[in-house]
Amino acid sequence: MSDRLAVLAQHLLPKLALTRLMGRLADAEAGAATTAVIRWFVRRYGVDLTEAAQPDAAAYRTFNAFFTRALKPGVRPLADAAWICPVDGAISQFGALDGERLVQAKGHDYTATALLGGDAGLARRFHGGHFATLYLSPKDYHRIHMPADGRLRAMTHVPGSLYSVNPTTARALPGLFARNERVVCVFDGATGPFVMVLVGATVVGSMATVWHGVVNPPRPRTVRRWTYGDDAPRLRQGDEMGRFLLGSTVVVLLPPGPLAFNPQWAPGRPIRMGEAMAGAR
Repeated sequence: MSDRLAVLAQHLLPKLALTRLMGRLADAEAGAATTAVIRWFVRRYGVDLTEAAQPDAAAYRTFNAFFTRALKPGVRPLADAAWICPVDGAISQFGALDGERLVQAKGHDYTATALLGGDAGLARRFHGGHFATLYLSPKDYHRIHMPADGRLRAMTHVPGSLYSVNPTTARALPGLFARNERVVCVFDGATGPFVMVLVGATVVGSMATVWHGVVNPPRPRTVRRWTYGDDAPRLRQGDEMGRFLLGSTVVVLLPPGPLAFNPQWAPGRPIRMGEAMAGAR
């Protein structure tokens, strides 16, 4: 199937209804049926449960408990780097912003303002900065960690579509990451602000952060914003900051300034949480 046909099929799908249904099923405590689904999923996608803090598929009461499983201590050591990779997954794109434009895929780009829910003032702080778009596949570990130390300053839930965020859709659908539902988390770091955008997708039942809990649902049609003062959470590099309940994509925006990405990085390359992402040039 061509990329265009794959996206056409998604236009026709009742994406929100399907996502709500899958969210309910993933939260259901169905005993042996839940265990059977988890075991099938492990086989189908090659999930490595030996890394999990709980490696027994039968111990998970719901599919979401399995999907957001913790890892054993020490299986993701943190690199000695200014910025570490916040997730397991694969690199979609990364590099410098061209003004406020980010590359989505060959032939497609979009603006930081659109990604950030129309917040042009925040977007201006990242003009000429850097970005990394990181895709989490079904087999991956789905908790999200801090790429650097940061104090939380704001969070925004931006309603939107629920297209798949797989590489096929990223190649074929312009402005994908600025179309989909997303949660924008703004932090103050040692070298300035940075942003982590959790992008929803088809069957992504919800997104959650460690300071708020589940952000969506609910799914109102208007943008919701939260701001945090000096008593806001301060998270250390490597701390968990959120999780996907059924997986998606994280877009990281880093401030302007000399920055060198990991020379081993390339689009499509597998990544692991804790590996070096970038450092000062």
